[in-house]
Amino acid sequence: QVQLVQSGGGLVQAGGSLRLSCAASGSISIVNVMGWYRQAPGKSRELVATIATGGSTIYADSVKGRFTISRDNALNTVYLQMNSLRPEDTAVYYCNADAIPLGSPLGYDYWGQGTQVTVSS
Repeated sequence: QVQLVQSGGGLVQAGGSLRLSCAASGSISIVNVMGWYRQAPGKSRELVATIATGGSTIYADSVKGRFTISRDNALNTVYLQMNSLRPEDTAVYYCNADAIPLGSPLGYDYWGQGTQVTVSS
């Protein structure tokens, strides 16, 4: 099977920076789109950013110009560099990957364990 293990996150003051990492491991054939989502208390999970294998990216309007998503295809790892953080960025951040396990003709959606990001004002 495929596992996504996240690292990074924590507490930072407004205007500060944090970096999240997420590594996909296990019996993987192909990792397609990887991305980050977040869920604030009382709110639905929302897209933060995604990145395709070729490097094309999509960002939520709320993070454009402040967050940068990148990936290392050789390591099946995706990163999220978060700069100029705001209190409204406070949420649990989840890594996501569309991956095809070895021996499978189909791809599946996988999620990381989530990591708390708290931005104090």
